[in-house]
Amino acid sequence: IASMAVPLISRSIIGNEARMARRYFRRNQYEYAPRTRSASSLLPNNTDLRSPTMEDATNLQSLLDTGSVVTGSPDELSKYNIDWKREYHGRSRILIRPKSTEEVSRVLSYCNRERIGVVPQAGNTGLVGGSVPIDDEIIVSVESMNTIHDFDETSGILTCEAGCVLQDLHAYAEERNHLIPIDLGAKGTCMIGGNVSTNAGGQYYYRFGSLHANVLGLEVALADGTCLDLCSTNRKDNTGYDMKHLFIGAEGTLGIITKINLSCPRLPSSRNAAFLALDTFDAVRRTLTMAKDELGECLAAFEFMDRAILELVGKQHRIPVSVDGGSELYPFYLLVETQGSNGGHDSEKMATFLERTMESGDVVVDGVLSQDMKQVQEMWNIREACNPTLKDTGHNYKYDISIPISQYYEIADEMKARLAASRPDILCVNWGHVIDGNLHFNVTTPGVFEEDPEILYLIEPYLFESVVRKRGSISAEHGLGRCKNEYLGSLAKNEAAVSKMKALKNVFDPNGILNPGKFLPTRST
Repeated sequence: IASMAVPLISRSIIGNEARMARRYFRRNQYEYAPRTRSASSLLPNNTDLRSPTMEDATNLQSLLDTGSVVTGSPDELSKYNIDWKREYHGRSRILIRPKSTEEVSRVLSYCNRERIGVVPQAGNTGLVGGSVPIDDEIIVSVESMNTIHDFDETSGILTCEAGCVLQDLHAYAEERNHLIPIDLGAKGTCMIGGNVSTNAGGQYYYRFGSLHANVLGLEVALADGTCLDLCSTNRKDNTGYDMKHLFIGAEGTLGIITKINLSCPRLPSSRNAAFLALDTFDAVRRTLTMAKDELGECLAAFEFMDRAILELVGKQHRIPVSVDGGSELYPFYLLVETQGSNGGHDSEKMATFLERTMESGDVVVDGVLSQDMKQVQEMWNIREACNPTLKDTGHNYKYDISIPISQYYEIADEMKARLAASRPDILCVNWGHVIDGNLHFNVTTPGVFEEDPEILYLIEPYLFESVVRKRGSISAEHGLGRCKNEYLGSLAKNEAAVSKMKALKNVFDPNGILNPGKFLPTRST
């Protein structure tokens, strides 16, 4: 088994559907037409909410510590008004940075009484427009609530505030021989409150499960100002409804999460990674099956990237595996990581896995195995460069979907065929957490950074409808926000389910002040 510098082994479709796409667009544009996302719009179906004034800002400041209320033009508050992709633009003139749950409660009580919309915000790294205003709602940022209150090294339970940056929590836990069970490319900016509010996934979802599985308790401020103490460091508690799960993934529409109790596993003493090349997606599926068989309890991550995205990433990072060591890349790549407590045992399992994948000659065709943690990180740097590299390439149409693994890449090929004939200027690139069926399907226009309505209409709703036909999900881990909320009732969930969701929203937020116009559909289905 060789180091990254030496290969493990080396070995030296699409039809024209433009007319169909245009016919489809004409037939469906009025039923499903997506909203223009780059321009601000008035809040839909919230006529009872009023615009906040500078008098409101003064009143709110009187309830809070000095400096907690910041006012300015939308441009002056652009960091909070504009999302990470710079696709969604709000017009808020009032930013509030409370320092405690009690201050969040006072803000919400005032805004509920005055019928003023509120947008909860953490690190503002979301990709569906859920964390920025639609119009001029007040932004409530939890960034000043960044205290780690407690860590029990015996139980591995961390208690912290919602504004803690994920990377800071990782560093804190690692110093205590533990880890945070969620890891994202945006960890240097995103905050744990936003992660929980969106039920963020990440590359170790298969290993550690969702945040529903790892969050033990929450503290939440409700729309009317009620402080709901659901904090718990008990791993088992069967008393009453487990209400914390209502707020995990609700995107701030039911309450603002202010404190979290999080279960943190032990830090693995052994980590191995392999960067593998494959010729077909069938080989990817077969490799996944072999990884589950051979690596078992050690398997931590199984990340997928196609040639198109690595050709872009390769301009900034060295791709360690290529055809005959040249510039040509293979069609598909995998990053496989193991984590365990016995280095010799884990390395032996990885070696057995790699030998099995290569013995037939038609599964893994080339690859490298890390020799130290520096090389493990270099492999992850390639994977984590996918998103920022694509952002710098052109306007990005991003789609986060779940799909049965048997059809995982079929949908990418289907969309390429739909788009390519009529728009040869576009580039489709793909990566994702293939082990849990999560595909990040992306379309970009190299060198063009403005949204093109024709491309948007060619993608939506066709992609979502195709995902649903394949019994997948239109949102795997990024949430709904204002990007996909209108499809919740028409495609993602049935009418009865959406009706109950709206009823639940009415229980917790009858005046609709929390993140208005997001998550739930605003139009009738």
